[in-house]
Amino acid sequence: MSEQDWFSKDFYKVLGVDKTADKKAITKAYRKLARQWHPDQNPGDKAAEAKFKEIGEAYAVLSNDEDRKRYDAIRAMAGGGARFSAGSGGTGGFEDLFGGFNGGGFGGGGHNVRFQTSGMPGGGAGFEDILSGLFGGGGGASTRFGGDPYGSPFGAGGHAQQAAPTSEKGGTVRAKLSISFRQALNGATLTIKVGGSPIKVRIPAGIKDGQKVRVKGHGKPGMHGGSAGDLEVAVTVKSHPVYSREGNDLVMTLPVTVSEAILGATIDVPMIDGNTATVKVPAGSSSGAEIRVRGEGVKTSKATGDLIARLSIQVPEKPSRELKKLVKDMAKAEGDLDVRASLAKAAEE
Repeated sequence: MSEQDWFSKDFYKVLGVDKTADKKAITKAYRKLARQWHPDQNPGDKAAEAKFKEIGEAYAVLSNDEDRKRYDAIRAMAGGGARFSAGSGGTGGFEDLFGGFNGGGFGGGGHNVRFQTSGMPGGGAGFEDILSGLFGGGGGASTRFGGDPYGSPFGAGGHAQQAAPTSEKGGTVRAKLSISFRQALNGATLTIKVGGSPIKVRIPAGIKDGQKVRVKGHGKPGMHGGSAGDLEVAVTVKSHPVYSREGNDLVMTLPVTVSEAILGATIDVPMIDGNTATVKVPAGSSSGAEIRVRGEGVKTSKATGDLIARLSIQVPEKPSRELKKLVKDMAKAEGDLDVRASLAKAAEE
C-alpha cells in the first residue's frame, strides 16, 4: 500500500481505536481483531481474509511512530480542506495553505507552501489534479515544492517513498494440559481455552508425560501481515491405579498366592482396553518374575510395546490354623534349604 492510499483509509476506525490511542491500546485491539478474523478461524471466507489483511495494514502503519505521523498529516490534509489560489501575472503559481503542519517538508509555523508547475501552455496556471502531481501522477508537468528548504516528505518527483515493513511471524503461546492415562494411550482431541478462545488440540496416541504438542496458527498475531505464531501445549499424563509405562511397555503388578507361585497356575489378566489375557504362572515362580504378553502395550505410529505382568506373592495377613499347619509341614519338607546363602557371600564383595 502506498501513502497515496492513506487518503481514503481510516486505520483508527479499522482497529476500533481513538486517534489518541497509545501503542498498547493499538496492539491490544489488533491482536483481538487478528484472532477473530484470522483465515484459520474462517476457512474459505474471502471477506474474512480481506478483513484480516486490512487489519494488518492498519496496524503496520499505526504501530510505527514515523508512519503514524505521516499518516495523521496526510489524513489531516485530506479532511482539513487544502486551499489553492492561482498566482497573478501569468506566474503559474498555486498556493496550498497547510496550516498546522510542522517539519517534514510542509514548512513549520503555518508557512504557506507554493506549488509551481512549468511547461503549461502560455505559462498559465492550469492544472488537472494538484494531488495527482503531488503523488507522482502529473504526466509531463514538473511539480515541486517551491522554496522549501526542508525537502519534500514524499521524495523526488512527488512520489511517496516508504519501504514496505518486513512481515514477521507471531510469537509462540505456551499452555499446559493434563490428560488421563487412557487418553495418552489412545489419543484424543480436546478443547482448551487460550486467551478466552476455545482451541482444539489433537493428542497423538502414545504421547508421553512431558511431551509437547504444537498447534499451528494459534499463537501471537504476526507483525506487518506476517502469519500468526503457534500454540505449544505441554502435556501432563495422570497416573493409573493399575498400569504404569516403561518405554512402550505397559507394566502391572500381578498378585499370586503362595500355592500358585509354588505349583504354577493359569490366570486371567485384565488389559487396559477392557479385554483379558490368559497367562501361565510357571511353577516355582518368585516375586518380581515377569510374564510378557506380546503386542498389548503402548501403540504408536512407530512401534508397539508389550504388557508386562510382574508377580507379587501375597501372604494372608491372618492365616488360618489349617494353613499354618500346612506351612509348618512345608518348612520341614524344605529341610536345610538356605535361600539366602548366596546373599551373604555377595555382600562380602
